[in-house]
Amino acid sequence: MVYITSWQEYQEAAENLYASAPNKARYCVKWRSSDGKLVLKITDDTTCIKFKTYSSIFLNRFEALNLSLMQKMQNKRPVPIAQALGVPDNTKDADQARAASPLISQSGGPTAGGVKKKKPKKKK
Repeated sequence: MVYITSWQEYQEAAENLYASAPNKARYCVKWRSSDGKLVLKITDDTTCIKFKTYSSIFLNRFEALNLSLMQKMQNKRPVPIAQALGVPDNTKDADQARAASPLISQSGGPTAGGVKKKKPKKKK
């Protein structure tokens, strides 16, 4: 396990490690609020890269790295079986039928399972 001290080096190494083995790579985030410590770890079982900071300045950079990795992870997903087999997608038709149905309430009021707020009492 290697702690990298430079954020730029860690970000490049993390993205390269994920790109080299997307199916084996694991990304872990640890936050210790008592210490104010953030530890980021990415591994593919042979290489482990870690970054540790106590500074809140890195939170924006951390969010950008998370966004980048999540976008890469979403693009690597396999095609759904139904789409690969050529089965038509009926979810849009079902949503339109549900929206037009008079039996299902479309409002977010108490009939939809919400709780109606009580009016505050007037002070004398």
